[in-house]
Amino acid sequence: MHKRPLSILLRPLGLLYGLIAEIRNTLFETALLTPWRPPCPVVSIGNITAGGTGKTPMVDWTTKYFLSLGCRVAIISRGYGRLTKGVQMVSDGRHLLLSAREAGDETAMLAANNPEAIVVAAEKRKEGARFIQKTFENFPPDVIILDDAFQHRQMARDLDIVIVSASEPFFKARMLPEGRLREPLRNLARADIILLGKITDPDEADAIEHALTATGRPVLRTRVHTLGLEPVTDCSEESANTGVQLQALAFAGIAAPEEFLASLRRTGTDVRAHRFFRDHQPYTTETVRSLIREAKEKGLSLVTTEKDWFRLLGDPQLKELMEQAGCSYLKIETRLPEGEEKLRMALRDLVGR
Repeated sequence: MHKRPLSILLRPLGLLYGLIAEIRNTLFETALLTPWRPPCPVVSIGNITAGGTGKTPMVDWTTKYFLSLGCRVAIISRGYGRLTKGVQMVSDGRHLLLSAREAGDETAMLAANNPEAIVVAAEKRKEGARFIQKTFENFPPDVIILDDAFQHRQMARDLDIVIVSASEPFFKARMLPEGRLREPLRNLARADIILLGKITDPDEADAIEHALTATGRPVLRTRVHTLGLEPVTDCSEESANTGVQLQALAFAGIAAPEEFLASLRRTGTDVRAHRFFRDHQPYTTETVRSLIREAKEKGLSLVTTEKDWFRLLGDPQLKELMEQAGCSYLKIETRLPEGEEKLRMALRDLVGR
């Protein structure tokens, strides 16, 4: 009832936001602003909407593929939700140096899941790349992956991958703050490859894919594959892997928590209750104790996302509380049911492997 009047009020701000984005893009396209180019190839993985399209799993997939080719990989991420500022070394490719509190949950997770990769948190990706260039002057990376950088045009890239969520209202998308668009949809033509993910309605996905082909760019479909529940301690392993349907209190602070619940149910988990928080919202001792108390009262097991677990992991007290209570997190990965070899080929060509 109240959504439409609010939408009307926000529309002028959305028009202004879109105008600013178009002016900025025009400055780059007319070479009035020139992006800086580092000495190695750059892959950008981003989106055109705010949050929740599956960028981080795709960065993870791309990193693992480059590592499998024998490449030395560097990841630069903004580090949303971190307590630090500026350029921070999260991993030097040998040691994990920062927790999620200092690096951001997604950035810390990428570093932990790819221990051979250099990982840097930097609001300005250009400064992050220069830091890597200077720090690893004698052993530079073969490729840099930019996390969430489609709009970060100050740094040149050799391959621009953009993820579009089929669960978004694609044909009725509005600019921020009225909607979730960061820039007009027509700018998808700037991408080299478009990935269509989070497909729930095949007919709707077909229509979106047909519209995306007008950009002249290849459109590949992705899907989230659930790998199962990972216990945070050995003591919770018994409850997670007995084969008996797990009755869970699910909690998450992510952009699209409903999809997390759907993924949980695909593992056979019986979600009896859930608690949602803002994306990247820091957990407090009070919140965690409340979750543990509710789960105990209802006789449920605590289950969360991997990203949320890394956020908890960054605080020793919260980590200890969850380990004592017994908690599991859902492990997922990105898969490409069709077109995977096309993407692999584009990445191989980039690094000459």
